[in-house]
Amino acid sequence: MKTAYEYNIEKLKTVSPSMSYNGEEFFAWQKDSRQKLSELLGLDKFEKTDLNLQIEYEKKTDDAKEIRFSFQSEEGYRVPCHLLLPLGIEKPPVMICIQGHSTGMHISLGRQKYEIDEKLIYGGDRDFCVRAIKEGFAAIAIEQRNFGECGGTEEGPQCLYSAMTALIMGRTTIGERVWDTSRLIDVLETNFSDVLDLSQICCMGNSAGGTTTAYVAALEDRIKLAMPACAVCTFKDSIGAMPHCACNFVPHIAEFFDMSDLFAMAYPKYYVQVSGKEDAIFPLFGAKDIFQKGRRVYEKLGKGERCTLVEGNGGHRFYADASWPVVHSYINKEE
Repeated sequence: MKTAYEYNIEKLKTVSPSMSYNGEEFFAWQKDSRQKLSELLGLDKFEKTDLNLQIEYEKKTDDAKEIRFSFQSEEGYRVPCHLLLPLGIEKPPVMICIQGHSTGMHISLGRQKYEIDEKLIYGGDRDFCVRAIKEGFAAIAIEQRNFGECGGTEEGPQCLYSAMTALIMGRTTIGERVWDTSRLIDVLETNFSDVLDLSQICCMGNSAGGTTTAYVAALEDRIKLAMPACAVCTFKDSIGAMPHCACNFVPHIAEFFDMSDLFAMAYPKYYVQVSGKEDAIFPLFGAKDIFQKGRRVYEKLGKGERCTLVEGNGGHRFYADASWPVVHSYINKEE
């Protein structure tokens, strides 16, 4: 006899997303699909308020100027961030760095707070900001909801109860994280346009950070390049096939879309999908399926060269050396 969970896993395999792109007029589809995705994420429950930027400190390191700040993304909720500006580069491109399930955004900064951090930082190229600075980018570490300073502990993120509480209000944790990232771009436009090249805003993240990257790329046109890592896979082969954190779940989404549709919604952004060949929770065969379907849409629109799949020789981690050359090939390309 099947358990209820086993039954639902099998049931998911029979679901056919009703709004998947099937060759209709693309831009009408994109508009309607973005509206539906926003609804599914609960973004209609959010209201913009005064950003109330607060700069806490500025300091120089050997290779960057660091600005620690926070802003109000919605009434009563503040988002802490670190902006690192590479020394000697005028108005560099921007990489928004979104950490996955970990003890917090200090991992992106390469700063160990707890014993567990060493493996995360040095065993998986998760020090995103450190590498971005070396690559000539301004880097921004943003704390995701329920992680680090925004609800985590030394043991890691505390997503479950926050995610469940959001759901009973018609919100989602992914929606909250997408909202915060979009409001961060508002901060950059209103307060840092003199020191950043805002025509070249990029976004990257691994695991839960890659999930946020994939969703925000589907909706946010101010992003030029998206690099989700170890987060893109068919729902039936990953999120719906094995235990995952509650923060990954969006009610009803499989009825309407798979992740290839999020990929297609991101058009015409440059899209660098990073997947580990041995990733056990976002398996490569499902990741390849999403990439192939998403790229087909780009190819239909004459932009197939804007998509790259990076296959890392390992598991659930980031692959900096294989990924950054692709980023440069896109950012330095003449339009």
